[in-house]
Formats: sequence, structure tokens, C-alpha cells
Amino acid sequence: MRKIRYAIIGFGGIAENRIAKEGFGVDRERFAGHAQAELMGVADMNPARQEAATKLGLKWYDSAEEVFSDPQVEAVFIATNNRSHAPIAEKAIQAGKHCLIEKPIATTAEDARRLQRLSRQQQLSLAVDHMMTENAYNQKAKDLIEQGAIGQVNDIVLHMEFCYGSTPQEAASWRCADPEEIGGPIGDVGSHCLYMAEFLLDCAAESVACVYTPETLDIAVENGAFIQFRLKDGIQGTVRVAFNQPRGGVPSTLTNLGYEVYGTEGIIRGYGTLFQLSGHPGEPVEIYLEAGKSGSTGKVKIDKVRNIYQAVIAGHAQSILDGRLLDAADALHNLELIVGCYRSAEQQGQTVTF
Repeated sequence: MRKIRYAIIGFGGIAENRIAKEGFGVDRERFAGHAQAELMGVADMNPARQEAATKLGLKWYDSAEEVFSDPQVEAVFIATNNRSHAPIAEKAIQAGKHCLIEKPIATTAEDARRLQRLSRQQQLSLAVDHMMTENAYNQKAKDLIEQGAIGQVNDIVLHMEFCYGSTPQEAASWRCADPEEIGGPIGDVGSHCLYMAEFLLDCAAESVACVYTPETLDIAVENGAFIQFRLKDGIQGTVRVAFNQPRGGVPSTLTNLGYEVYGTEGIIRGYGTLFQLSGHPGEPVEIYLEAGKSGSTGKVKIDKVRNIYQAVIAGHAQSILDGRLLDAADALHNLELIVGCYRSAEQQGQTVTF
């Protein structure tokens, strides 16, 4: 079977450890490559990252432009800081490369729509890495909800709260130092919570209302936020996100990244299911799902897990192989929700409707 040839632009920690090693399967001690995609090489503005690429047997490109000029590269995975997503993707599309982008697709809806138009004109596949929908535990939760296992759902709470920005290095990072990056808690992890709520309940959000939480960290972005949203079917939900919540330590923090889905007859709880983990043996913490009637819940058995990054790459690569090109409509919608949350917070929690 032919494989789509990719290069990664932006080779930080997530790109190395999640996208390259896991997603493309270049960590051959754990994975056997990827069935539909081949990672040819990487580029990063920091030349010190070349050593990490070389250790993985990957070609080093001195610049994104060098990637674009390589006729062997068919698609790029863009994993740079948020503000650079749209400019890099635009150049990639103009060079004839299919694009898979770390969320958000852009920092403005106008830029996102322009990328959509360009990719359609060039007949290229455009998608964003909403990888948590590929988690087997989240997919099982969705199935249980659809089957009526907890009755009629009337509420959902999703939360991603942890500590980031408490050191000078973190405070100076693009996530914390530049609000225009939309890399604070709302843009960084609130985005995951919102698309996951829509995924679990199979319904799009029609409104959001958001307020910032009190500041305890000296960073340029919001410390945290409380978001209420309503889906088109009338179900309400809540998102809690924060950069200033220690949560005890790494194990307890990771386990707490999850959700509760409330039904008239029971509840589903996800532990660690809103994160970068897939459920493989040897991961930092066990992720798991609990479900059942109120007062009598237990762990839900999952027959098989699949790496969430491999699944996202598979979907994008297969769309190219099949000629069923993606247009990142879900990514544009998610960005509009995030921008709406910021607008609501600046208006003291006024509801923003879509």
C-alpha cells in the first residue's frame, strides 16, 4: 500500500514524543511504523533540535521553505506556536502540500477561512489534530451514551486544570506571554473540552458564556476560566480550565483531566481521558472510564486501544489516498467557539450565540 510522505514543521517536545515517535511510529521499540504514512524529516527554527531528529533517523530540514521545495514531501504536520499556524499553512498550501495542523488551525476565524478557500482551490486535504476523539475510552463513552446506558443526558462537565506558568521559563513561553497566541487555558485546553463535549454528545454547541477566574499567577494570559455552553439539542455543559491549579502532582493532575456525563439514570466518568495518552501499557498513569447507575459505578472494559496520534494521521493520510479531501470545518467551528469564549469573558460573561 502506498504511504503518504510527511514532514513535521516545529519539532518541540510534543512533536518529538507524540507526533513522531508515536503518531508516525518511528519509535520502533514500541511501534511498527505507520500503515498509511511515512515521516521523512523535520524542521525547526531551533537548530539544537537537529540532534533529536538525527537520533530518530529523520532528515533535518534547515527551514520550512526547504520542506516546501522538497518534491518528495506530500504533506506537512505543522506543530509550531499558534500564531504561526496560518502563515506556515498558507505557504505549504501554495507549495502544493496537504496540511495537518496542531490546534488551533489559526488565531482568527478570517485566517482559518482563508486556509479553507486555498486548500479547496488547490485540491488539498486540510485537517487539525483533534486527537482526543480517537481515544478508545472516549469512543466507548460516546457509545454508552448513545445506547442510553445512563438514561437521558442533561448535563456534562469537562475539566483540564493543572499548573503551568509558575516558573520564569514557563511564564516567558508563548503560551503564557502573548495573549494573541490564544495559548492560555481557554485556547490551549478549553478547545479540547469543547470539541470533546460535542463529540461525546454528538451535537454542536450553539452558545458559550465565559468568565475568567481569579489571578494567582503573574502571566500575561488568563489564569483560568469557567465556561458554560449549550448544545443545539438543549443540553447544557460546563468547562473548567486553569494554569494555576497544582492538583497535588503529576499523577493526580493527569488522572483529573477528564469529564463527568450526567444522565437521568446514571453517570459516566473519564479519568485522564482528556490528555495526550492513549491507554498503552507503561504510560505515566492509567486512564480509565467508570459508568453505571447512580451509586453503583464500575470500570468499563476496553477491548483494544489505538494510539490517538496514529489515528489522526491515518485519517488525514487516507483522505489523500482516497481523494476524499478534508476542509477542517470542525477546526473552524472550534476556533469560533474559543474566540467566542474570550469575547464573552471580556463582556463579563455575556452569552455569545452561534
